[in-house]
Amino acid sequence: MDDIRSILEEALSEKLNQIVLSNSRDAARAVKVKIRPVQIGGELKFQETRYQGTKVFHENFGREETALRIENYLRELFRQGQMDWDGGTAAVLVSKKGKITVKARRSGAFVNASADGPAGDPALRLAHNRVKRYLLPEGEPVDFLVELGVQTPEGKIRKERYDKFRQINRYLEFIEDVLEELPKDRTLHVVDFGCGKSYLTFAMYYYLHVKQGRDLQVTGLDLKEDVIRHCNETAEKLGYEGLHFEMGDIGAYRGEERADMVVSLHACDTATDYALEKAMKMGASVILAVPCCQHELNRQISCEVLRPALKYGVIRERISALLTDAVRAQILERQGYDTQILEFIDMEHTPKNLLIRAVKRQGMRAPSAGKGLAEMEEFLRIHPLLERLTGEEGQP
Repeated sequence: MDDIRSILEEALSEKLNQIVLSNSRDAARAVKVKIRPVQIGGELKFQETRYQGTKVFHENFGREETALRIENYLRELFRQGQMDWDGGTAAVLVSKKGKITVKARRSGAFVNASADGPAGDPALRLAHNRVKRYLLPEGEPVDFLVELGVQTPEGKIRKERYDKFRQINRYLEFIEDVLEELPKDRTLHVVDFGCGKSYLTFAMYYYLHVKQGRDLQVTGLDLKEDVIRHCNETAEKLGYEGLHFEMGDIGAYRGEERADMVVSLHACDTATDYALEKAMKMGASVILAVPCCQHELNRQISCEVLRPALKYGVIRERISALLTDAVRAQILERQGYDTQILEFIDMEHTPKNLLIRAVKRQGMRAPSAGKGLAEMEEFLRIHPLLERLTGEEGQP
């Protein structure tokens, strides 16, 4: 816990943006906890918001008590923590055996624009009822958001599209986190497999090209001819010269030979596996994937020990979906990527809320990557497609 205590000593101040503890081991106690600073009676406190089933509880604690509570939560209840403050970010992962891994990144700038409250105004940051600060702020018209019907021409978010607005901003936060992994001295090549209506593709292009000033070429791929036609027409109308869309199947795609970043958002079932395999072949430095409709292992899984649980359809479906993404993450690790599975948006908005983020590791593979995967597959009698595509089936 020494590493966590060191991080908390730095983060637990008026500079804290937010701490999120998730991946609960006991949903009955709490599904998630969020912590932010508040000013009460001129004294700095930390407000803990605990999500328990359909109920939400708020409590305020002092600095030392908050630190102890976070340490206990990570020791006993949660397997994942994300901490953001003005000056750095930290991710905490807790293994099933209790091993704690802390990855921290520090900078002199405001590093998490997703946090509540404007970076330069401590009074607003510590207010009880703060306005959410997004990478694409509310009230400022953005051409693609207006064109796609998320904003009014005056910049107001349409009520029925607010969840989409939040999703777009959350997605951009993940891209912001990996900016340093992407080249700055040449054209950036990005491929979006299964782009669909492309809200997030347009958001990615706008953020990287307009906001960050990057020279880039983005290719979106989807099977629907009318969708591709509409997306190309929209890109042309907006003057997004580096963004174009093609109709085609992910598995048969023969376009870009190399890509710096590959994204695949809600590609259905094994389409995500084909996208991940293509991304690795392209040598992508960054891979972002939000899987959808993971049916493959649902059809395969067979385990006598788990039979009492697997006989219930919804339980079988959820276990299979989680296992599918865990296997994918392990295979990415074996292929030389530092991989995380993160919450994309709150479960209240969609059950398809996990994002696989993989960043290509510098140097050799970690020798322990994927250890035990073959034993688990044998136990569950599963044969994942991504393993077959990468030629690693049965690897120890």
